Amino acid sequence: MGGTAAITLVGGPPGLLDDCFGLLGELEQAWSRFLPSSDVWRLNWSQGRPVRVRPSTARLVAELIDAWALTDGDFDPTVLPQLVASGYDASRVDASRRTSLPETAAWPGEVAGIEIAGLDIRLPLGTTLDPGGLGKGLAADMIAELALDRGADGVLAEVGGDLVVAGLAPDATAWTIGIADPFTPGELVSVIRLARGSVATSSRLVRVWASFDGPAHHLINPGTGVGAVTPTVTSTVIAGTGVRAEALAKLAFVRDSHRLLDWLPRAGAAGLIVAADQRHTCTVNWGDFA
Repeated sequence: MGGTAAITLVGGPPGLLDDCFGLLGELEQAWSRFLPSSDVWRLNWSQGRPVRVRPSTARLVAELIDAWALTDGDFDPTVLPQLVASGYDASRVDASRRTSLPETAAWPGEVAGIEIAGLDIRLPLGTTLDPGGLGKGLAADMIAELALDRGADGVLAEVGGDLVVAGLAPDATAWTIGIADPFTPGELVSVIRLARGSVATSSRLVRVWASFDGPAHHLINPGTGVGAVTPTVTSTVIAGTGVRAEALAKLAFVRDSHRLLDWLPRAGAAGLIVAADQRHTCTVNWGDFA
């Protein structure tokens, strides 16, 4: 998934941890936009034809559509042509893996026109998908589900910075989670206690590269098709699932931060935003998790 992963189990049978990491490997093979054998690659090259995919990919595409609808399009899973055009075509983990798109690929894509019929998915001609961070959040959700289904008492699954906790915490109360300070390595801007749910952080300082137009990052503004210009440096959201936390965390880079922080509690979430001036602001309910 283009980053690190960590899984902590409370209880559970022997071999369960290996099974959890095995699931993560399977999801990487299914969802990577850098692997020609993946479901996502095959969908992006389908040229408007239906493609039979794995059950996990059918769920992924449904979650991408739901996140787009939840955010009124401010989470846009079809920005891949813009990412590739800006210079993010190679994997940050293995530069030999590169995204290739058909000449018909275009942005914006037609999210509303995506069709799901069981395991058969059809993307409108020109529409391509990039699971991006939402894929990491969903992977953490699915690992947590697997762990509890297979007999773990509790689980913490972290995939590329998206963290999901479920079941029993080590202290039988809640998991203690630190929120990193983007300006001071090793320091924290907040510490939360989370009994269940997810916390996801998005940053415009992590995936950066030199483009023809200067420094670029991976957070594309769906209103302009180019990297978001914003004072927000990092956005952290606490929500019920990894998918929801990830989708909502992206909004701080395309919406007014103050209005977003007012709205997040009404969406069943809490948020913390760190700006370029190193100030951080949070929702009124952030303290509920302190």
